[in-house]
Amino acid sequence: MAKWLVKTEPSECSIDDFENAKDQTIPWDGVRNYQARNFLREMAEGDDVFVYHSSCKHIGVAGIVRVVTSAYPDPTQFREDSPYYDPKSTPQKPRWQAVDMAFEKKLPRLIPLDEIKSLPGLDGLALIRRGNRLSVMPVTEEQWRIILANA
Repeated sequence: MAKWLVKTEPSECSIDDFENAKDQTIPWDGVRNYQARNFLREMAEGDDVFVYHSSCKHIGVAGIVRVVTSAYPDPTQFREDSPYYDPKSTPQKPRWQAVDMAFEKKLPRLIPLDEIKSLPGLDGLALIRRGNRLSVMPVTEEQWRIILANA
């Protein structure tokens, strides 16, 4: 199983939202960056995902969710009333993908970005490389282990 990290603003979708929807899935949709979309396409059922809170007061890794439905065409791209509507996308040739995820666990504490940056062994983590602002990114098994060990 692969490991991932998704960035979200807690006002949009937080680890608490996942926890409050324990017996349900939440679609991860609205991704409109081609590289992040390509990572969504690689996600498979059973993959573990860190939920990273960004653009808020307390920034960092907050919990873990699991992919329960592999990539499928993001329905928001077809809805004209959606902020994620894409008039160039068609059902026959969709441009954007979504996955469904479900709550696994909240970490004992939020692991702040400054702490993540200081942890040995995370130099290659996409989250801390300059210029990487993707909302979906891969995490190696070793990076996953290091982050979890510091929760």
